[in-house]
Amino acid sequence: MDLFAAIDLRDGRCVRLAQGDFGRETVYGHDPVHRALAFEAAGAKWLHVVDLDAARTGKAGNRAVVADIAAAVKIPVQAGGGVRSETDAEELFGAGVERVIVGTAALCQPGFLSGLAGRWPGRVAAGVDHFNGEVRVKGWAEGSGHKVADAVAELTAAGAAAVVVTEISRDGLMVGPDVAGYRALLEVCAVPLIASGGVGSLEHLRKLAWLRVSGHRLAGVIVGRAIYEGRFSVPDAVAATRGMLS
Repeated sequence: MDLFAAIDLRDGRCVRLAQGDFGRETVYGHDPVHRALAFEAAGAKWLHVVDLDAARTGKAGNRAVVADIAAAVKIPVQAGGGVRSETDAEELFGAGVERVIVGTAALCQPGFLSGLAGRWPGRVAAGVDHFNGEVRVKGWAEGSGHKVADAVAELTAAGAAAVVVTEISRDGLMVGPDVAGYRALLEVCAVPLIASGGVGSLEHLRKLAWLRVSGHRLAGVIVGRAIYEGRFSVPDAVAATRGMLS
């Protein structure tokens, strides 16, 4: 299981939200490129970068910053937030992003995800963000009427190369990940599954790393606030994602 170090962007700053609430924002720095380089130097295997402004409005607000991050680091970057047109995806890939995450448009625009996956095979992931089982869209502000398991099945059938599943009620709170939910999804998800939301300790990471269902395991976990607030270091997190005890 790989560690995806999270960099959420709002107005060019590194921030974290609690449960996706833009009114509960904590700022962790004004130099996202410096943060990205620090994560890389500490051993993170991926960077997970989200343009929160774009996720909320559909208009790219931090694309130049995303491009600067991708240009600065050698580890792969997956990026999402407001990817609602082929041009959005093309700009991110052109900037050096390895994998693009599509959320709102994947569910709300029939054929959109399959079109991107056909043009960039293996490089388009689906973002499924849910609150107590219902998938939310447009920066987590609106319900979609989709259940998380149904959305995962639909989007993988449409060609998603990976699925990032976030449990919004836990996100940014460090109360522990939705282990039972990920266990259920591993039974039905045929592509790499990446967990997001709730990690606050190394033990949380180990529980996810040890999770196995019929030989399947999580491909990765996204961690943000716990690292920013010093709950553990990136090297220790990487060790925990490998299931190590120390």
